[in-house]
Amino acid sequence: MAAKPVRCDKTQWLGLPSAGTLLLEEMPQGAGRLLSRYAGQVQTLYLDPPFNTGKVFEVKLAAGEADWKTGKGSVTGIAYDDRWPDRESYLSMMRGTLETCRELLCREGTVFLHADSRMIAPLRLMMDEIFGESCFLNEIIWAYQSGGRSRAFFPRKHDTILFYARSRQYYFNLKAVPVGTGAGRSNHMRRQVDEEGRAYRAITSGGKEYRYYDDDPVYPSDVWSDIPHLQQRDPERTGFETQKPAALMRRILACASREGDLVGDLFAGSGTTAAVAAQMGRRFICTDRSALSLALAERRLDALPGMPPEHGYTVEAPCFTEGASAEAVFTPAIASYSVFLRGYESDEARAAGLPGMDTIERWSCGFLRGGVYTCCQSSARSRRHPALSPMLEMPVYAGEPCVQIVDIWGNRRFFLPERSL
Repeated sequence: MAAKPVRCDKTQWLGLPSAGTLLLEEMPQGAGRLLSRYAGQVQTLYLDPPFNTGKVFEVKLAAGEADWKTGKGSVTGIAYDDRWPDRESYLSMMRGTLETCRELLCREGTVFLHADSRMIAPLRLMMDEIFGESCFLNEIIWAYQSGGRSRAFFPRKHDTILFYARSRQYYFNLKAVPVGTGAGRSNHMRRQVDEEGRAYRAITSGGKEYRYYDDDPVYPSDVWSDIPHLQQRDPERTGFETQKPAALMRRILACASREGDLVGDLFAGSGTTAAVAAQMGRRFICTDRSALSLALAERRLDALPGMPPEHGYTVEAPCFTEGASAEAVFTPAIASYSVFLRGYESDEARAAGLPGMDTIERWSCGFLRGGVYTCCQSSARSRRHPALSPMLEMPVYAGEPCVQIVDIWGNRRFFLPERSL
């Protein structure tokens, strides 16, 4: 039976506290919407923006059970377009975004801007201007090993992360990010043992002895060479070409925020910030101009322990009411509904030459009320569970029974299923 397409721009989980919000928004055009809701509330912002490479970055997408079983995508999608009319257009976008960041941060807040050699110089000057030179904290060097070696110059194997504060009353906890102990410390100091049997090395300066114990924790400097770049076969990989490792985000959020704090990412990309924030008990607001980006973030959130059934999240993104059809029915019982998804076709699937059902990454059932979709139960493909469930259960609740379908390109559509007799 044909289901009726319907518009809905916000989804949430039934009865679950929200860990954060995913927003389909382009920066800095979406600044007004963000500031009206979050101005002065964000503790930490991380930005991994386009680097003005002049390239279109692609991602391999899995379609159907066979692709998900092998973990290899057979469909090419657009991760993001990093082409700009000129350098000034790019820098104008970044200026508007960084000015928005300043207004989003609370007084104790900090921002981390990730960049490479292409734009680090003008961005450093821009941040000095927007945040103030006195609020500059670090130029962090993230050094890594990855494929490719140039013979025309020294291989470029590091990125730069600019670390600025909103004010001089910022929050920072170095002790939250130990990288080991002093046992491996190698220097000119002689190793000794104190009266309690603890090994240490000591140096005397100005008539005072300074001891460095082997079992004391060691903390990172502004050169981070202990976090590896994601390799092609890394299990953390989502297929997003410029994905950053979760370990990098864990260090940033651990030192600059506390449990319960609101953190943000205005270029959500593969969803690393949202996933790590949820794992660490931070609330998050993550935006991106790509619907595919939000779908990747949802996939990573759903894979986390307790997300759901203990916590949910909110997605605010425009949906399509045309270009697709679905066969869905619901069967009412005394205290619940059984919802069946029996067919799906879309313009995107036909253009790719794929069966419509193979292009569904996740579907869910819930209720539509006042333009808000409340999700009750969902089925999503994964390497471990490549097949979608054809039937979902949900309780009787206020609102119209509704089905949400998210395809492999990140498009989300909503349908009011037919009632079976």
